[in-house]
Amino acid sequence: MPKLVRMYIRHVLIGYALSGVFVSALLWFNVANLWHLVSMSDKGWIAVLMLFVFNGIVFAGVQMGIAVMNMAEHDDGPIGGKGAREPVPDMVPVTVPAGSEPR
Repeated sequence: MPKLVRMYIRHVLIGYALSGVFVSALLWFNVANLWHLVSMSDKGWIAVLMLFVFNGIVFAGVQMGIAVMNMAEHDDGPIGGKGAREPVPDMVPVTVPAGSEPR
């Protein structure tokens, strides 16, 4: 399997694991009385499944974005600000003769 596919699968699994932790914490701490709403409804499992899947999509995307951005090569040069720019020469006005020829 190519390295990129392995990396994608690994980070999607990490994202879904984080989603499971997040949804479990939402239910454990009863945020917005969510545990009561889910446990007292016969269709509450659908809400939990949707929370898990959609948060998993978000967390997997963020996890993959972080992984891709960490793959960047690091420069040892200046990082920014005025030190990174080359000096700009002073602009000096120059007179240019503008002659007109008769028609």
